[in-house]
Parts: sequence; structure tokens; C-alpha cells
Amino acid sequence: MFSIPEQFSAATKSSFEAQLALITTLSNKTFEGVEKIIDLNITAAKSSLEESNAAMKQLLTIKDPKEWISASAAQAQPNAEKALAYGRHLASIASGVQAEYSKAAEAQITEASRKMLELVEEITKNAPAGSENAVAMLKSAIGNASAGYEQFTKTTKQAVETIEANVNTAVSQFTQPAAKAAAARTTKK
Repeated sequence: MFSIPEQFSAATKSSFEAQLALITTLSNKTFEGVEKIIDLNITAAKSSLEESNAAMKQLLTIKDPKEWISASAAQAQPNAEKALAYGRHLASIASGVQAEYSKAAEAQITEASRKMLELVEEITKNAPAGSENAVAMLKSAIGNASAGYEQFTKTTKQAVETIEANVNTAVSQFTQPAAKAAAARTTKK
């Protein structure tokens, strides 16, 4: 049987180790996200440079001003679509990192709550007679805090899903008219 100070010491050590593990996990996920963004930016920069060179070569060979304007306008649509695709990819990376953060934090809080309840159970076994009401209030407070966190987590997930749905709707509403306009320009030629 452990004494109360030893139990608190073990609980504190366990909590510290869990927090360190959470920080390590979040740091790793952050670096992975930054790495993906850097890769995306390098790929976009290379692609943009190659396409700009090709477009410039094409524009330099055109002699007729009307044809030059037409070729310039034709290149604007794909550039807008690429910018939208870049934005979607960037949003996807950010959403993935956020999901990993939520998952890691949720696991940490669930484990911490479980350990706290175990500690309270162990301590209450040795509680003096007449302290049942205080023990019940402590357990109730821990239960309420856990329920509050669960509700907060659900609400946050719903908010993130709503934001993602709104962004996807806005992007699709923007890209559909742009695609139709590009198709109309292609059929006119």
C-alpha cells in the first residue's frame, strides 16, 4: 500500500511524462506539416517557372496583337485553376495537421482523466469515515470536467467540419463558372 505523497508523486511523474510525449508528438506533426508545405511550395515554384518560360516563349513568337491578347487570356484561366488547386492542397495539409493535433490531445486528455480517476479511487479507499460526501463531490467534479471536455471536442469537430464544407462549397462555386468560361473560350476558337 502506497502513502498519499507517494501516490501524488507517481501521478505527477506520469503526468509529466504524458505531457512530454504529447509535446513530442505535436512537434513531430508540426514538422511533418511544414515539410509538406515546403514540398508543395517547391513543386509549385518549379512548375510555375517552367510554365512561365514556356508561355513567354510562345508569346514571343506571336506577331499579331490580337493573337497575343488571346494567348495571354487563355493562360490566365489555367493559372487561376492552379492557384485554387494550390489553396486546396494547402488547406488539406493544414486540416490534416489540425486533425492530428486533435487526435493526440484527445488521447492525452482521455489518459489523464483515466489516471486521475484511478488516483482518486486509490486515495478514497483510505479516506477517513465521514468523508464520503467530499469524495462523491470530487468524483462528480472530475466526471463533469470530462463531460465538458467531450462536449467541447464534439463542438470543435463540428465547427471544423462546417468550415471545411463551406470552403469546399466556395471553391466549387468558383471553379464551376471558371471551367465553363474556359470551355466556352475553347469552343469559340
